[in-house]
Amino acid sequence: MSDVQVLIIGGGAMGVSLAYHLGKAGWSDVVLTEKNDLTHGSTWHAAGLCTHFAHNATIQEFRATSVRLYRDILPEETGQGCGFHPSGAMRVTRNPDRMDEFRHVAGLSDFTGYPLEILTPKRIAELYPLASLEGLLGGIYEPDDGHVDPTLATQAMATGAKARGVSFFRQNPVTSITREDGIWRVETPKETFRARHLVNAAGTWGWEIGHMMGLNIPSVPVLHQYLVTDTVPAVADRIAQGLPELPMIRDPEESWYLRQERDGLILGPYEKEAQVWSVDGVPPDFGAELMPPDLDRVEHIIEAAMARVPALETGGVKSVINGPITFTPDANPLIGPAHGIENGWLLTGSSMGVMEGGGAGWFLAHWMTHGAPPMDALAVDSRRFGSWADRDYRVAKAIECFGLQFGVHYPFEERPAGRGLRLSPLHDRMLARGAIMGAAHGWERPNWFSDKPGDVAHESFQRTNWFDPVAREVECVTNRVALADLSVFSKFEVTGPGTADFLETLGANRPPARGRVGLIHALTPAGGVVSEFSVARLADDAAYLNSAAAAEEMDHDLLTAHAAKHDVRLRNVTEEIGVIGLMGPQSRSVLASLSDADLGTGFPWLSVREITVAGVTLRAMRVSYVGELGWELHARAADLPGLFDALEEAGKPHGIGFYGAYAAGSMRLEKGYRGWGGDLTSERTPDEAGLGYLIRTDGRDFPGRDALLQRMDKPDRWEMVLLSLDSGTLDPFYAHTVRHEGQPVGIVTSGAYGHRTGLTLALAYLRTRGLREGLTVDILGQRFDATVLDRPPFDPDNTRLRS
Repeated sequence: MSDVQVLIIGGGAMGVSLAYHLGKAGWSDVVLTEKNDLTHGSTWHAAGLCTHFAHNATIQEFRATSVRLYRDILPEETGQGCGFHPSGAMRVTRNPDRMDEFRHVAGLSDFTGYPLEILTPKRIAELYPLASLEGLLGGIYEPDDGHVDPTLATQAMATGAKARGVSFFRQNPVTSITREDGIWRVETPKETFRARHLVNAAGTWGWEIGHMMGLNIPSVPVLHQYLVTDTVPAVADRIAQGLPELPMIRDPEESWYLRQERDGLILGPYEKEAQVWSVDGVPPDFGAELMPPDLDRVEHIIEAAMARVPALETGGVKSVINGPITFTPDANPLIGPAHGIENGWLLTGSSMGVMEGGGAGWFLAHWMTHGAPPMDALAVDSRRFGSWADRDYRVAKAIECFGLQFGVHYPFEERPAGRGLRLSPLHDRMLARGAIMGAAHGWERPNWFSDKPGDVAHESFQRTNWFDPVAREVECVTNRVALADLSVFSKFEVTGPGTADFLETLGANRPPARGRVGLIHALTPAGGVVSEFSVARLADDAAYLNSAAAAEEMDHDLLTAHAAKHDVRLRNVTEEIGVIGLMGPQSRSVLASLSDADLGTGFPWLSVREITVAGVTLRAMRVSYVGELGWELHARAADLPGLFDALEEAGKPHGIGFYGAYAAGSMRLEKGYRGWGGDLTSERTPDEAGLGYLIRTDGRDFPGRDALLQRMDKPDRWEMVLLSLDSGTLDPFYAHTVRHEGQPVGIVTSGAYGHRTGLTLALAYLRTRGLREGLTVDILGQRFDATVLDRPPFDPDNTRLRS
């Protein structure tokens, strides 16, 4: 029996990268066990494409880190080449929306330091003379992209890991996993391991290893095939002339990629109807096998590729690779702590394991070493899916993601597969009143309300068909009263004699007094915001915490770990309690008609009371994310429909209406309110986010306190500002570069049009504090003047909230 610090299960690019980076970070007693041999599963048959194109800065850093590792670091450290070809890459399109997407990604990349070039058809011809320009509007060029030999890259990482003491066991499948006294016991044919940390990096086998760990891993193997041609004369001629390697080219509308392979080409089509494989367990003897070719499935895509690059037709098919790759419900990998299991980790589910593996291993090694990720993890955190992500969901979403591998990623996009899993008690009522639904952590929630039967959201980077309905919702909230279904909140109850200490040591702010409501930001060890809790102090020994829907599993883990240090009981009551928002200047009148409670001086802003409304006993919290007089009414889920009906009827004389998430997003920006997951992330402190008034450190100790204080003393810390943009009808959303006198200095984290103020607004981080003049914001390739607002433009003194 071997006692080890870390046991990594899986010897693909992801797992070996983690072994390498843990070794670099100084970990000892690190072991990797592999069922077959390194790279077996999906790594060995990958096409090896490496790109910097990404819609998310963290994903982009994964990919950029992988390129640096394969191209520069590993060959220098190990003396082993990775077969990296710095060919560059481009994407071309005939779709105007796609050009907006390209401009958006290029704008983000200006800030992250990986600049991409927007292409005209003329420039496409210069970079890729074998391409037909017919119908093309333009494209985007990724100059630092390339492709790598997956086997060489993985073996080089293994060499680097071994040099740092990591042990590898090949041909050694895991047969069972149990836990004894907080230690993982893992049985294999060659050894029984007792490991403090266990990492599921099993890729194709990730679901099965997860099942052994007691986890639900929402990943599915999907078959992907690509073909390798014989000699293509036009490519051979270029080689004979000493011309550089052709850049990789992708046509997302036709759903294919193409790269040079010696004097031939590799074509990878992604069909719209994915073929899932071995959903409930991979065959025991599967290792480095492939499926038979099935080119009939992709014949139409091959024909489209030949039309775009006619030279492709001149090379015969030399071989066809048809093997499994894994897809998660959103096509991003599962990385980070496993929900509910101490020292269990995931590094699996990547459909682009070679492209992202080098960076993903670095990312998780940092997380395991320092107790927090090096960058915002929300896009990849393994806990972004809950137990609701069942078999049908993961299969439906894998098929959807594969088919939309080259789909346009719109801001606020809502994809249709796997919906309707978590329904509020008010779901049918919301639909009956015209709600257009979105998905939030499996929940259905109203995004906006339409008065047109059968209406659907039109997706675009420009203003879309929900702009005017949202304006009407905002007007109703501002001048009358409106209802909202807010049941998607994550909800937790803390009770017991240790409640006061639990709250006092939770985060950066002091807990509220009894009967009051306050915000507490829990921090990473480095002082960044990991969670935001709205805390209602019900009694000396009882509190009620709310947080974002998407944070449910993450916050449950955080609160569980914190509760273990205190004499309290923690309950996740997310499913048990529903929430109705009643907002607007007439909200008090509506509520007073249904309750005998004191709703005036006895119920001030930021307070919580247990009251009875229409015969329903509930928790009423006088808080408002939209900047108006209003209440959140938290009641048992079973009581919510009757409560809603009573409120709606009582509100009819006051012109009651409804509002959704998009209207709330517009109104909260007019108040300068920060949102968790976009404006508030683990990378930035509450101080940098402009929430210094919610930091109370005197005489208190909490996780991240010392790091927070150190960062608050640094003059180079970032600063969040509220901007007003002169952008006409082009509204910001997120990930737009902010410039000062032409140079990138910041990034927009959220934005919208403010219907009450007539201002286009955005929250943004600036790398340099104090910048106030000469600021602009890039939106879809256009540059607009920006003004820093020192105070929120709507009700800056909170007169309406306090009324």
